[in-house]
Amino acid sequence: MPENYTADQRISGTFGECWIDGEKWAEVYGLQIKINILKEDVLICGRRNGRGKKVMGWDGTGSVRFTKVNSRILKKQLEALKEGKPLVTEIISKLADPASLGSERIAITGVQFDDITLADWESNKVIQEEKPFTFDDYELIDAIA
Repeated sequence: MPENYTADQRISGTFGECWIDGEKWAEVYGLQIKINILKEDVLICGRRNGRGKKVMGWDGTGSVRFTKVNSRILKKQLEALKEGKPLVTEIISKLADPASLGSERIAITGVQFDDITLADWESNKVIQEEKPFTFDDYELIDAIA
């Protein structure tokens, strides 16, 4: 791996892509997927601070940001809600800047959105939505070299 990187090799989010349930969402302009490490304090005698941390699991969260061009997610969410079922989806994130040293693809499954926006608009503004979510599992498909 090179010790010095050129400006062109810096990865730009402009080349990010998002698929939800196998369908590419071209209207997505931002995606964040995080794993929060769940830790518990463990008391340790003989240490000045008297405690350490033990990893007990993880919690997957994130949000997808998009420009509203249709009502597909709203329709799916309302249909699932009427049926008394959660809407469970899969999201795949791809980041592949052609000037960088590779690409990164991550799949998350068991995705459930946290809320349903029925209406949110303002005159003379392009409608943008943010959908926070949780997820159950992940897979690193490709990693940047």
